[in-house]
Amino acid sequence: MAEFSSIPAVNRPGLPLRIIFTVLAGLALWLYLAPPLQAAETVELVVSGLAGDTLKNVQDTLVLPAGLVRGGKVDQRWLERFAKQAEAETRSALEPFGYYNPVVTVTVEPTGAGYRLLVKVTPGEPVRISAVTVNLAGPGSAEGLLLELVAAFPLRKGDILLQQSYEEAKTTLKSRGQDLGYLEADFSRHEIRLDQAATTATIELVLDTGGIYYFGATKIQGAPDYPASFLGRHLTYQAGEVFSYPRLGETQRNFNNSERFKEVIITPAISDAEAFRVPISVELKTAPRFSLRPGIGYGTDTGARFTIRYRDLNLFHRGHEFYSHLYVAERLQGLATGYILPSPKDVRSSTTLQLNLQQEETTTYTSRIMALELNRIRSLGANRLGAAYVKAQYEDYVVGLQESSSRLLLPGLRFSDDHYDNSLRPSRGFRYALDLRGTHEVLGSDTALLQILAEGSYLLALPWRLALHTRAKGGATLFTDDFSEIPPSLRFFAGGDQSVRGYSYKSLGPRDGSGQVVGGKQLLTGSIELERALPKDWSVSIFYDIGNTFNSLSDVSLFQGAGVGLHYYTSVGALNLSVARPLVAGNPSLHVHFTVGFEL
Repeated sequence: MAEFSSIPAVNRPGLPLRIIFTVLAGLALWLYLAPPLQAAETVELVVSGLAGDTLKNVQDTLVLPAGLVRGGKVDQRWLERFAKQAEAETRSALEPFGYYNPVVTVTVEPTGAGYRLLVKVTPGEPVRISAVTVNLAGPGSAEGLLLELVAAFPLRKGDILLQQSYEEAKTTLKSRGQDLGYLEADFSRHEIRLDQAATTATIELVLDTGGIYYFGATKIQGAPDYPASFLGRHLTYQAGEVFSYPRLGETQRNFNNSERFKEVIITPAISDAEAFRVPISVELKTAPRFSLRPGIGYGTDTGARFTIRYRDLNLFHRGHEFYSHLYVAERLQGLATGYILPSPKDVRSSTTLQLNLQQEETTTYTSRIMALELNRIRSLGANRLGAAYVKAQYEDYVVGLQESSSRLLLPGLRFSDDHYDNSLRPSRGFRYALDLRGTHEVLGSDTALLQILAEGSYLLALPWRLALHTRAKGGATLFTDDFSEIPPSLRFFAGGDQSVRGYSYKSLGPRDGSGQVVGGKQLLTGSIELERALPKDWSVSIFYDIGNTFNSLSDVSLFQGAGVGLHYYTSVGALNLSVARPLVAGNPSLHVHFTVGFEL
């Protein structure tokens, strides 16, 4: 144990006591005789007679100058000069809200702590619009979309004259004209005639569209290793089509999202247009062709995982892609290797050949798969994708008391439509997908079946930084032979962090004679989740899940789970932690579902 002792100061070597007492006495005398410190002066701004946005705008306009108080003293001449300007500044701050005849009184009062600047406002009656005239002129005067904006002009007779609404409507009308190819669109007349005495105003606007412009030739430079046909698939327009800035923006995104180019500069040479044809210049700087990216993660369903992804983005210098993705987790291991042949049609269309080797061990079944899939993907619009595919698959499996193998040739069709506003952290939107697949003994398969799968999700933004997520998934197996001939990869299971939370991964479904889950022919799950955004990319949620698998409608028994979630969003994905419990009497157990993953 440490010991501490106190030694009296008189026994220590140092200054004599009389010198110390003399210094302390002198310090006390100085403090007594020193003049009292003066408190720093302040200037307080008080605005009365207003509320809401008008008050805020006046307060923001009358920001006190930073040098008004120096060394704790208010510069009175500067304060007086500021007070004289405050009346005019207040009037200007009220005009955007339609108040052009306010009574403003500004006074300066001394206070014990400095000064108070009093701004008393009587706004009076706002100016209202007595007439609105908005017209189009030029070659685009009959353009339907512009006529709709003219008809929907937000300010009408009797409305308060709001400058912000007026300016926003003008900008929208002009920008829409330019988006439609009328690059010289501008207002030949834009007037607000104000009768302050009568507190009325008239608006007159005339948008002259000018001629319509078209896309000219496009010159792409900076990527000599890629063929012209491959680079051209990134363009969302063709020469001769109406010029559109939004289409140039889509083209920019196509190049950026391809991961093949680290810099993209698109320049429309409007000044060089001939016969209203605008030449386009695309300058590219290529990214590395080869990449090797390891990754780590964890999911409650699969356990800890390690991944490594290899990509060659310009195989044979044709823009073809070769990839190989190795993933190793506690309960799931696999290797997916594929070759992508891009379509010259657009960036979302391609043909893919993929070899997949996979082994999965769950509490429900064990499965080893070797599959070869040929997939033809085609863009059906801005957000829609369709695919026709055929898969040759061999699977060894053990499920329940059954140990068997399966050989399938499985053709199918897929369709998806995605309208989320952001892929990493959407705030609104929806997505749905359909998959129809089947096989028969005549194709060389061990069994015959037809399956239909459908899933959808909808995200609704709500006030107070809330968001409502709804999800549903269903599947049906038709025209099947003996159910025991269907491998686990084509059976339906429920439970887990992507299904009914509160239950273990794939722990729900029909059982065999020994009581073990063996999966079902039909699937139905749904979820509703209310999420509240927090600062710095965090959010919390509460949720309710329901669902199960079954073999017939007479066997339907839906399990329910509910809980709370914590989410953290990053630029490479989300971290999700959920704690849920089954909603069933006599089962108070809690299940933790956690998913996270990062590429290194």
